[in-house]
Amino acid sequence: MSPAELRAWIASRLDPIETYDPTARTGHSDFDEQGGVPDGVVLTQAAVLIPLVEHEAGLTVLLTRRADTLRAHTGQVAFPGGRCDPGETPWETALREAHEEVGLEPGWVTLAGLSTRYQTLSGFDITPVVGFVRPGFALKPNPAEVADVFETPFAFLMDEKNHERRSRQLPDGMTRHYYAMPYHDRLIWGVTAGMLRILYERLYGPVDGREP
Repeated sequence: MSPAELRAWIASRLDPIETYDPTARTGHSDFDEQGGVPDGVVLTQAAVLIPLVEHEAGLTVLLTRRADTLRAHTGQVAFPGGRCDPGETPWETALREAHEEVGLEPGWVTLAGLSTRYQTLSGFDITPVVGFVRPGFALKPNPAEVADVFETPFAFLMDEKNHERRSRQLPDGMTRHYYAMPYHDRLIWGVTAGMLRILYERLYGPVDGREP
């Protein structure tokens, strides 16, 4: 399909921004294996930008490696994003954080829609915001937050053969299962790989009982 058709198809599989409901509790959760979010646990609202860069050779996904000096998720591969400020929508958060973390100007991004929310064991309720990015942008990573910025082919990340299912034991004795997507010398895993897997399921799974 043409780039315009691909863009329209991806957008059609996402939730329109206009239908966003901050009170909805549907989504994927790291707490599912524990029977849901424990009583008394309050999750912080957050958002990430899933930036799809529209190169002539095909889409890529812009990813970061978190700075080694950060207290949480040190050195892990992540999308630009963070916690929502009071009164901020997820897409406003995603665009603001992408600008603060890697210097991506919002004017280069065309929002496509929202993917499925993701609740994490680290205490966040994340809304993934998908956006198309015109090539030609210049980045200026914030060294306090980002150690590296790189692009990975969208086709690679959307190929189920590259979705490894792994597990590890948590300090409390629980076993956590997660996805990992090794790409060259990069390891995309955990929440980031989980959100990519959910995006894959949204794009290539059935719609109203029909395959796309």
